[in-house]
Amino acid sequence: MNQKTKIRYICGSVLLLLMLSLPLLSPIQNYLSIPTEVKVTASEDATPVFKNEAMTAFSSSNDNQIFYEFAGVPLKKTDLQTMKDIRLIPGGQSVGVELHTKGVLVVGHHLVKGNGERKSSPGEDANVQVGDILLKGNDQELNSMEDLSSLVKKSGEDGKAIKLTIKRGKEIMKTSLTPSYNNEEKEYQVGLYIRDSAAGIGTMTFYHPESKKYGALGHVISDMDTKKPIEIHEGTIVKSHVTSIEKGSQGIPGEKKARFSLKDDRLGTITKNTPFGIFGKLDGKMSNTAYPKGLPIGFSNQVEEGPAEILTVLNGDKMQSFDVEIVSNMPKKSPVTKGMIVKITDPDLLDKTGGIVQGMSGSPIIQNGKIIGAVTHVFVNDPTSGYGVHIEWMLQEAGIEIYEEGQKAG
Repeated sequence: MNQKTKIRYICGSVLLLLMLSLPLLSPIQNYLSIPTEVKVTASEDATPVFKNEAMTAFSSSNDNQIFYEFAGVPLKKTDLQTMKDIRLIPGGQSVGVELHTKGVLVVGHHLVKGNGERKSSPGEDANVQVGDILLKGNDQELNSMEDLSSLVKKSGEDGKAIKLTIKRGKEIMKTSLTPSYNNEEKEYQVGLYIRDSAAGIGTMTFYHPESKKYGALGHVISDMDTKKPIEIHEGTIVKSHVTSIEKGSQGIPGEKKARFSLKDDRLGTITKNTPFGIFGKLDGKMSNTAYPKGLPIGFSNQVEEGPAEILTVLNGDKMQSFDVEIVSNMPKKSPVTKGMIVKITDPDLLDKTGGIVQGMSGSPIIQNGKIIGAVTHVFVNDPTSGYGVHIEWMLQEAGIEIYEEGQKAG
């Protein structure tokens, strides 16, 4: 290696080390920590405070921006979004849900033994696939298994095919299906396993007193067989009472067991089933004795890595508070379902559940006196940890306006 090559090598190494060390320098860290966008309410001080006295912040004339300068030189700009002052009643209650599908959902095929020894599935022969939603039959809406059963019987007796309207993904299509007579069961059949409803349990996240709207679960409800989100025709949310807990362990998610009555324990309606949870309106008011006046909301840019708490039920309908830690916060300008990583730290909760269990989804997360989101998913290989969704995205899905007039999402 000649002298010139050595000098190049040394200079390159020094430059590389300098570039790698830059992010570790305090001024650079301060610069990188300045957000490009901040959500604030009218009652809050929008100007972030930095300990580096050499860097100053000042507002623009229209109060929608903050500029940062160093030694008189502008360095960075933060856009401000003014949000409404919203107070929510925190949830934490265990709830039962029942969803009735929009149309009837195909979850499987079966063979029908017709005349002779031939067996076939008329539905499969008509290219009806698992996961399809049967919306109409002969131009009549299908909203229950009874609707389809009566149509199959009539069409079979009349010797006519059923003209089906099917939704497959986002596509609407039509097909003709001719029922076959099952000699063993003495009835006409189409060779399809279908489902028109689903039920389960979860946790209430929030109640908005002004609109009577609520949010729960923090994630979409999918069909257990097709694994596809359930498109709902109508739904009911009810009180539920936790009867036992199956403790989770590595690779085996735990589960809450609960009972509820659709007739006696009704709370309200379910009108939306989305990736951010289920939403609707309650028939009456919902209270939380620990927070009778409710709590303000904390936006994603206000969430801090560190201690927080969740509210949930482990026995009966007794709501409890448990310690957690926000391990990671990942605020985004557009809605995301996995905005935080949450770790259970409360010894009592870990002892009883092993961490996050099924049925705990929707448990509200509270930090610094604000509702910041909800627990959504557990890590299968580490049940002590899981994801959380930011509260602002749940509010948007619930149809609760969070932006002041003239403001909109970035």
